[in-house]
Amino acid sequence: MKAEILTIGDELLRGEIVDTNKAFLSDRLLGLDVETRFHSSVRDDPPDMIDAFQRAASRADVVLVSGGLGPTRDDLTSETLARAFGRELRIDPEALAGIRAFFARAGRAMSENNARQARFPDGSEVLPNPIGTAPGFLLDVEGTLFFCMPGVPREMQRMMDEQVLPRIAARLGSAGGVVRATLLRTFGMGESALDAELSDVARSGDVSLGFRTSFPDNYLRPLARASTAEEAEARLTKVCDVIRQRLGPLVYAEGDETLEAVVGRLLRARGATIAVAESCTGGLVAQKLTDVPGSSSYFLGGVVAYANRAKQDLLGVPAALLAEHGAVSEACARAMAEGVRARFGADLGLATTGISGPDGGTPEKPVGLVHLALARAQGTHADHFVFPLDRSRHRLLTAQVALDWVRRAMLGVELIGPSLLRRSGGGSAPGSAR
Repeated sequence: MKAEILTIGDELLRGEIVDTNKAFLSDRLLGLDVETRFHSSVRDDPPDMIDAFQRAASRADVVLVSGGLGPTRDDLTSETLARAFGRELRIDPEALAGIRAFFARAGRAMSENNARQARFPDGSEVLPNPIGTAPGFLLDVEGTLFFCMPGVPREMQRMMDEQVLPRIAARLGSAGGVVRATLLRTFGMGESALDAELSDVARSGDVSLGFRTSFPDNYLRPLARASTAEEAEARLTKVCDVIRQRLGPLVYAEGDETLEAVVGRLLRARGATIAVAESCTGGLVAQKLTDVPGSSSYFLGGVVAYANRAKQDLLGVPAALLAEHGAVSEACARAMAEGVRARFGADLGLATTGISGPDGGTPEKPVGLVHLALARAQGTHADHFVFPLDRSRHRLLTAQVALDWVRRAMLGVELIGPSLLRRSGGGSAPGSAR
């Protein structure tokens, strides 16, 4: 099955917004082993849209259309798709009632132009939109399936998962064969190293393995094919087990679970609490931790101590220590982690301090140098790395390493840094006197 993804809107062609819908839709199709052959974007212009629709129908089995289903005069997807294939537009009474009900629940009066969102090409199957006013629809054009969805990402994503993917999967199943896939999230090893480590895994025609980088993580996409769902799931489970055994704690999650969500789950399960002291990451670690619902049960608080005075006054870092070793040092990171742990009464104290650049480096302490420390009852673990990256990615990678340390500490495995980037030197064991 070949697929094309077509996004519609002048704002996309003018560069006013970043088109993230294409990436999301392609990723979701990959889970069904549906190959996305074409990405297209077209402005809100009927002749251009008709040309794009007809071209897509000539070369794809499935066309995912995003955008142009709103109530305004430049929302032309329904009527233009109807014109492209000689269909009449018809009002769907049930869809219209749903739109009116949406406004009633929100306590707002419905403008009459919203009624145009209930018009669909003759022969369409309406796809409900529980979180917006624009229903989607499916139109079969001589065997090519057009799935039209809203352009608003959260509405499109839910419709794709709940309405579109099951219909595509059913079509695939009726054609014979079942596909099962999942996403394994890894951190700490580069894409090429992962490929080499797993060179003998998933090499048969029934099982395949894809790789994708989403800095600072790398994702693995194992996929299994079989004649039945049970057989496909068994093959997928087997290859995932092999990957986990081979990579160990480098695999931190499966599916959509983020590293911060994994950390929160582990902290909650163990009844542990954490506080953070951040310098170079500027609150990014705390932001990630509190992005997770329910984080108040384990996250006690954080201190962004950029200036030396803040490190002294808020975290108890001795002035003499800063004078001797500097703010970007193992001694300072240890003092920050131990200080924030003591002040918040947390089980874990996590600290970051470094030089994110682009300025501020010296031969002894180059741009990219970062010191991390994790304080626990059994001692404080500290280490340092050099991440030769731009400022934004340096901070992101540092925060990810810090969170991964917490995950590893909860699992009782070695606290290490990422092998994908150059490391500046040795570390110290928990509780050591360095």
